[in-house]
Amino acid sequence: MIAPFIALACLFLGLYLQRKPGFPVERAIFWVNSYLFNLVLPALALLYIPQIEPGWDLLIPISAAWLTFFLSWALFGTLGKVLGWTPEVTACLAIVAGLANTSFLGFPVIEALYGKAGLPVALLMDQGGSFLLVSSMAIVIASLYSHQKGNLSAIPLKIIKFPPFGFLIGTLVMSFLEWKTPESLIPILTGIGKTMAPIALLAIGLRFRIVKGDLKSPYFWLGLSYRLILAPVIVFLIYRNFLDPQELTFKVTVMESAMAPMITGSIVAINYNLAPRLAALLSGLGMVISVFTLGIWYWFLG
Repeated sequence: MIAPFIALACLFLGLYLQRKPGFPVERAIFWVNSYLFNLVLPALALLYIPQIEPGWDLLIPISAAWLTFFLSWALFGTLGKVLGWTPEVTACLAIVAGLANTSFLGFPVIEALYGKAGLPVALLMDQGGSFLLVSSMAIVIASLYSHQKGNLSAIPLKIIKFPPFGFLIGTLVMSFLEWKTPESLIPILTGIGKTMAPIALLAIGLRFRIVKGDLKSPYFWLGLSYRLILAPVIVFLIYRNFLDPQELTFKVTVMESAMAPMITGSIVAINYNLAPRLAALLSGLGMVISVFTLGIWYWFLG
């Protein structure tokens, strides 16, 4: 139980450092993001992805994460074109609102509400859904919307050179070939993986600052409304046709879809300079607001 307090302490540390006169905020953000993308995400991929045993029975909860992500891209991509949003805002909303915080927030919430029996489904949605998406499609969208026009041929190389994506492909191959991560590496990878939440919250804290104009931003409320309300409503309406609404798998699938925006997704947006203040606000303030909406969803599901 001490891990969430350490992570919150890192958030407050970031908030303090960004306001400290003379502190090199941008340089700190660069090094924190480099650590997350070049070390932590590859370590998590190597730790978890090879453990997933491919099977059709896994696709239902995993597909919910993919469905809500692509719907987010379709929705905000369309709104961006119709309403004349900047590519940065469009991509930020598509990525950050499209990804749920299924691990750092999702795991403790699911365990508290449904016990350890709910964790396997939550783990599937996180590793087979959110984590795969943030390591692949989120990078594709970020590259497409942040790249300068006229040089689209460089985008595939930009994606391939992104360290988590390379490790993702390698670990997926390991999963299909049933190659497990060497036992000798597990303690090291686990130790590195445990730093993800606190370091990610440190990065959010370095960017997170609420001003009156932010709370009036329609982009913020559109993104949060999609993530906390519309996405789980869609999952509820569709997946009750495939799963028993009274079963744990269905309830966990809906609840994980109702989590606040994924911290790592906002880090991707920040790293690609896609409306970084909006990205930090969605994942930071979104966690606070989601406490109330998750309570409503838990009551609604029974």
